Amino acid sequence: MSQLDPPAVDRAVTGPRGPIPMRCYLPPPAPIGTPTPTLVWLHGGAFFAGGLDQPESDAFARALARRGVRVVSVDYPLAPLLSTRWPFPHRSASGVARVRFPGQVHDLSAVLTHVRATSAGPVLLGGASAGACLAAGTAVAAAAGDGGQRLDGAVLAYGFFHARLPPRPRALRARLRGRRRFTHTRWPMTAMNLNYTGSRSRLGNPSAFPGGHRLAGFPPTLLLDADRDAMRASSDLFAADLAAAGVRLEHQVLPESVHGFLGRPHEPAFTAGVDVIAAVIARWTAERVTATA
Repeated sequence: MSQLDPPAVDRAVTGPRGPIPMRCYLPPPAPIGTPTPTLVWLHGGAFFAGGLDQPESDAFARALARRGVRVVSVDYPLAPLLSTRWPFPHRSASGVARVRFPGQVHDLSAVLTHVRATSAGPVLLGGASAGACLAAGTAVAAAAGDGGQRLDGAVLAYGFFHARLPPRPRALRARLRGRRRFTHTRWPMTAMNLNYTGSRSRLGNPSAFPGGHRLAGFPPTLLLDADRDAMRASSDLFAADLAAAGVRLEHQVLPESVHGFLGRPHEPAFTAGVDVIAAVIARWTAERVTATA
């Protein structure tokens, strides 16, 4: 960590099943009268892997905090692998017990309640890959609630939002490279999603996979996608769902980027992605200040 890195503080919120670890990254002080936005951030990892120390969580949060955004990175409960009887650790590295949907959404709702109560500025929810799916599902749950978890925005990076990966258009297939041409296909992703929910009936729950469902009340959304990424087949359809629901939407695709670019801090796409996210959050925050002046 360099001297320019923002301070990071480990904390925990009490959730329905016990403590939920999170790490708060504090930006430089904002000018007097300027609210500091907070982004609650969820890493990727196919629902069953990852944590607060992975670059997609830690390096991303530090980079965004340097640009003026308070980031709360959440160590949400991971799903078991394949079966609760499988010889796989029943807790994550931080000690959080593994659980299947809807346990993640319940815990994240508790985190949002806490962050909303302790933040003076806008509160946004975001994530990458599986984290983007979790963020979108939690936003659906918040929109269906009593308003106590109102969100000021959603930031969803190279996410997938459907229980089954939609068909990949020919032009997209032609742009895919490497092993993800084979791993990011319908059968492996359906197996991953079923592992997350634990049952086929839960695959249709809009808080698990909101794609294809009504999205009334969904917050303003930034979709930031990778150019050479099979998951764009899902994100593009989700963008159409958001537009049909009248949701304010900004949809950007980083040229020549691949899935997971926010987890590679030494690549140009990482910096470009952080810049886009920071700029959109700053603009939304400024608009809020103007509207309430």
